[in-house]
Amino acid sequence: MKRDSRLSGILHCLLHMAELAGPATSEWLAQAMQTNPVVIRRLMAGLRDAGFVASAKGHGGGWVLSCPLEDITLRDIHEAVGSPELLAVGHREESPGCLVEQAVNAALQQAYRDAEAVLLARLGSVTLAALARDFHHRLAASGRSLPEISHHV
Repeated sequence: MKRDSRLSGILHCLLHMAELAGPATSEWLAQAMQTNPVVIRRLMAGLRDAGFVASAKGHGGGWVLSCPLEDITLRDIHEAVGSPELLAVGHREESPGCLVEQAVNAALQQAYRDAEAVLLARLGSVTLAALARDFHHRLAASGRSLPEISHHV
């Protein structure tokens, strides 16, 4: 089963955007994420609809953050990109009439729901500002500077 990395990817983009003095184009963000600009625009559209980013067209245009990092949680971003499945595990459904399969699936389903609730609560308690602070601590500890960590080619 392929993992859904949209949340991780868009958080990566947002933290880069927070470091920029101006707008970030979809092309620049796509290069940073090694994906297609259309993928970036699709993800950013959900964030724009939620009020987290804004876009401007034309020369000098691109994507900018439209609210403070402290006001945005990882759960907010997860929901803005369509609330993709958080857990990549599932249960068998080959024999729905089998009472053993039913018992196993009921137990697993409840465990998955409980785990997802804990994960969503944790995502709701972490802000983009906390991620940015962690990044800056790591940057200082590495001895590198912002231009060195840029994804520009």
